Amino acid sequence: MTLQLKRFFLILMCLIPAAPVTTALAQDEASDPDSQGESQEARITDYIEMDPPFVTHVGEAGNKLTYLKASVTLRASRETTRPAVEAHMPRLRHELVMLFGEQTDTDRLATGDGQSALGEEATRRINAALEEQQTGEAITGVLFTEFVVQR
Repeated sequence: MTLQLKRFFLILMCLIPAAPVTTALAQDEASDPDSQGESQEARITDYIEMDPPFVTHVGEAGNKLTYLKASVTLRASRETTRPAVEAHMPRLRHELVMLFGEQTDTDRLATGDGQSALGEEATRRINAALEEQQTGEAITGVLFTEFVVQR
């Protein structure tokens, strides 16, 4: 492969957005009659950013202040989830602020296991809030795209 052709493919790869292609491919595969009988909704992946990032204090009261900055993206598997999440975004952000503020073990937050557990609890709380609001929707996961603990 020539150097010019390699450059062309590199530029092309940089210009194509990854998330919409993934969603479009998932939709195309789901509408394919040869697919294994799964519904279109089961194959969609939608990433919903919660902007702005969260910045809050964590740790034991009375100790030196420790701050957490977390950029959060919600993963959904249905097209109808995004409108429900956007409609209730203030409530969902509140749930995460409360969850982050409850964190007292700042050493555990600095580990992959601690962050994973926090993400699972965040998913549970967001789904509980969506259920309480009678949306009929649920997210499939919480992703931390930025996670900084400053002591």
